[in-house]
This record gives sequence, C-alpha cells and structure tokens, in this order.
Amino acid sequence: MSLTGCPMVTDDLEFRVDEARCTRCGLCASDCLARIISLERTGFPEVQPDQQSSCIDCQHCFALCPEGALSIRGLDPAASRPLEPGGFPTFAQMDLLVRGRRSVRQYRDENVDPALIRRLLEDLEYAPTGVNCRKLTFTVIQDKAVLAELRARVMSALTRAQEENRLPEPSGYLAAMIGLWRDQGRDVVFRGAPHLLVVSAPLDSPTPQQDVPLTLAYFELLAQSSGLGTLWLGLLRRALELSPDLKGLLGLPADHCYYAMLFGYPAVHYQRTVQRGRAAKVQIIEAIPA
Repeated sequence: MSLTGCPMVTDDLEFRVDEARCTRCGLCASDCLARIISLERTGFPEVQPDQQSSCIDCQHCFALCPEGALSIRGLDPAASRPLEPGGFPTFAQMDLLVRGRRSVRQYRDENVDPALIRRLLEDLEYAPTGVNCRKLTFTVIQDKAVLAELRARVMSALTRAQEENRLPEPSGYLAAMIGLWRDQGRDVVFRGAPHLLVVSAPLDSPTPQQDVPLTLAYFELLAQSSGLGTLWLGLLRRALELSPDLKGLLGLPADHCYYAMLFGYPAVHYQRTVQRGRAAKVQIIEAIPA
C-alpha cells in the first residue's frame, strides 16, 4: 500500500542499478523513506515487485548515489545537475534575499519574457509537498491584456455584490476598494501588475492547505531573485468566494484550495532592508518537563 494515498504514484517504478558502477555502499537503502530498497538478496540494491507501489517518488536514492548507478522511472542520472560544494547561495545571499524581499504594488506596464516565466514554473515543480504528493496546478496569466480583462470582470462582480448587499463588511475595506475603482479608477486589487499565478491543490491530497502557500513562497523567492516583484493576492480569493462563477475564468476546480500571487517587473526599487526588530515571539525550549 502506498504511503501517500496519492493516485499519481504508480507501481511502474523501473528501479534499475548499473552493477558495473554500483559500489554496494547501501546509501540508497539507508535513506529510503519507504524502506523498500534492500541489498540482502543479491548484494545489489533492488525493490521487490510487491513493494514498488510504496515508493513516494522522493528520488532520494537517485540523488544520493555517489556513482550515479541507480535509476528509477527511466531517469538518467547524467541528465541531472550536479550538486557541487559551494553551488548553493551562501547564507549571506539568502539572508539578504529574505530580508530584502518586498511586497511590490507598483509595476511596469510590460509583459515579462515568457521564457523566464516558463523557467520559474519549471523550478517551482521542485517545491516540497506533503508526502511528496504532486497534484498541484499552476494557473498563469502571462499577458497583461488578459489580466486587464480579468480585472474588469472581477471589479464588476465586486460592484454587483456591493449593490446586492452581499459584502461581508458593507462599510469595510472591500467597499472602500470598490469605491476607489468606481470613482477614481484606482486599482488596489491587481495593482496594475501584468501577471498572475494561482496555485491550487485538490482537497483529497495529503496536505493541500500547506502545499499551496509553501509553493507560492518558493515562487516569490525565485521571482524576486530574478528581478521580478510579487504580491500575495488575498483580495482575489475574497472576490472569488463572493462570486464563485469567476473561478471558471481561471479554470479552478470546485474541489481545490487555492491562493494567488501577482508578479511582474517592479516600477520601484527599494534601497535597503527594513528593520523588524523582534517582530516574532521566540521561545527556546531548554528541557522537556517530566
């Protein structure tokens, strides 16, 4: 039985070992989460047919093998990028990225290079998910004209909801936002951004509520490291829940949880990091009570 309950995982594992290169070090077996790799029968790593469906596709065995002697799912180790010492960003670089990341609310009126968007989405497939169950959907608007059309439809739906007294807080932020759009043409929802990413996951996957924001957090860091600005778009979620028919415009299934992020070339450049001080309460557990 699979550890995931995820129908994307199959028993067609294609577990293969190049015995001429394998040193029988046992690292693949020791790091296998499902504990299905064994060297006991032949001295070489193998997975019995009745255990293949328990693989969660983490590819730890594939990534860990020092000799590149092991393959699953028909993957070629030589096609992977090597993880050389010093290849990752330094702590100082990541520290600056995390501290310098900003929510961007001013964007240049131009499309991002589609090749860059494709690269970001390809990298996004490596974001972690619960039990490695990869059932996420990335819905992207990569043309500013299409996003402008979506904005018009969303604002029209919000205005209608206000007229029908369906706003959760009739005198709150949504009402003020609608008034700015109606009276001044100010867009405080989409902020003039050219692009939108919606990440969604089916509710029957192991951890959909965690997978969606975690994936968007990865996207934000990837996007900002490539010179783009981003903005978490909770207001779109509020609008879609008020007018569920709008979900069809984005192809969002009814059984998915989701969240959205704007992105594009920023029209503003921040000069320094902010200073948070002690913005979070830190608790250090010195010992576990008896």
